[in-house]
Amino acid sequence: MGRPDGTLAKVGDSNYFLFPHVLKKRYDAQNMITVDIPVEPMKQYINEKRKEGISISYLGLVMAAYTRAAAKYPLLNRFVVNEKIYDRNYFSASMVVLRPGAGTDVFSKVYFDPEHDTIFDVQNKIVDYVTESREADSETGLDKLVNAIVKTNLLAKFVVNLILWMDKHGILPKAIIDALPFHTSFLITNLASIRTNHIYHHLYDFGTTSVGIAIGNMRDVPKQTKNGIELVRSMPLGVVMDERICSGHYFANVFSYVTKMLADPHRMEIPYTEEAAAEAKSE
Repeated sequence: MGRPDGTLAKVGDSNYFLFPHVLKKRYDAQNMITVDIPVEPMKQYINEKRKEGISISYLGLVMAAYTRAAAKYPLLNRFVVNEKIYDRNYFSASMVVLRPGAGTDVFSKVYFDPEHDTIFDVQNKIVDYVTESREADSETGLDKLVNAIVKTNLLAKFVVNLILWMDKHGILPKAIIDALPFHTSFLITNLASIRTNHIYHHLYDFGTTSVGIAIGNMRDVPKQTKNGIELVRSMPLGVVMDERICSGHYFANVFSYVTKMLADPHRMEIPYTEEAAAEAKSE
């Protein structure tokens, strides 16, 4: 049994079979945490690549690290709809792109391959996505759908409720799911780009988004070292998680791994499959 965007998950832990029946709404199941990522290793990597003629952004690094984590921790790509847990059959990120001078923005999604995309692949896909989104005449699938609904005038409420009902029961057409940014592996917003502190972005109850990440202004964070308390320049990530898709321990391992990747971004220059094979061979 499945949906156009996923298949029913095999849940071994009985607690996680019951959770969606108890926590029926995604906002009921939201856990939040701030993950402070030391900036210096990322800064050094970005400068190193710039000298090689390769442009890498902080956003690209964070998205590449999370994408890599989804390969190692596949439960990240699960979602809950209608009290059932599903394995998503694609991996994507939804993000807003501002259109300079146009007074509008674009909210859509970009697709990645967790097992094979390197940091360079992720960065290139982000650049292509932003470039395409900023084209003056570009119209996203969401734009087209919203415009079509608005044209129904008095039927708009009925059409929206119909879409919500179809999504709940797994019969929303794939074309509409592809057009909507609410059906995605994770939501990410770079608030540092507009000089704003990180927030804890809500997870939409409509759709399938299970994780939200907000990057905020860099800040100094006190860390205990062998020399005492030191201030470490860090990038804060405000993370919101749907706890129904996996355990807190699993999420903790995910962001420990993300932090490890960002401490040495060179590891993301080869596909996850190659790194995993090398690690298995060395064991």
